[in-house]
Amino acid sequence: MEDLKEKRLDLKQEIEKKLTSLSEKDKKKRSRLIEDRLFEFANFLESRIALLYISQPLQVQTDRILKRCFDFSKLVILPVISDASEMRMVKIKNLKTNLVRDGEGSLIPDVERCQGVPIDCIDIAIIPGLVFDEKGGRIGSNEGYYNRLIPKLPITTRKVALAYEDQIVPQVPMEPNDKFVDIIISDSRIIYKI
Repeated sequence: MEDLKEKRLDLKQEIEKKLTSLSEKDKKKRSRLIEDRLFEFANFLESRIALLYISQPLQVQTDRILKRCFDFSKLVILPVISDASEMRMVKIKNLKTNLVRDGEGSLIPDVERCQGVPIDCIDIAIIPGLVFDEKGGRIGSNEGYYNRLIPKLPITTRKVALAYEDQIVPQVPMEPNDKFVDIIISDSRIIYKI
């Protein structure tokens, strides 16, 4: 088990190093390619209620994706992490008024202004992660939020990851609690696990 944890840590560090070396210009360009693929992707276009996330520095940039979802009349759902480290879903009606900065300066949903939504109404879930493989294996933040969320989503909900091609490796060493995504959209291809 220690060997598995070591392999995962080494892989995460390798990918973090690659992502840190990308220029902001390159990340922006590649994020746009991924965004364009997402907005041409039939499962996404057909979905009405989309679970998304606010990107962190090493992730595919989602700010434009969030804005475009409103242009496509999608209901935008974002996760909120409670004090008990549980994730709940809230509907975002307006990016300017429904998001606030937390103590670290990151944007998060304003729970005072956002309405909670049941998880079973989500049509498509955009799942973050740091490392992926072509079978849908993923390594996330090590907090386990999405590994606990994925099994609660309806079986019909597509679980989609957005990733720079640099984040895709031949094989992710999976732990027993790790969950897979169905589809990965990168800056050069779409990978279907299903």
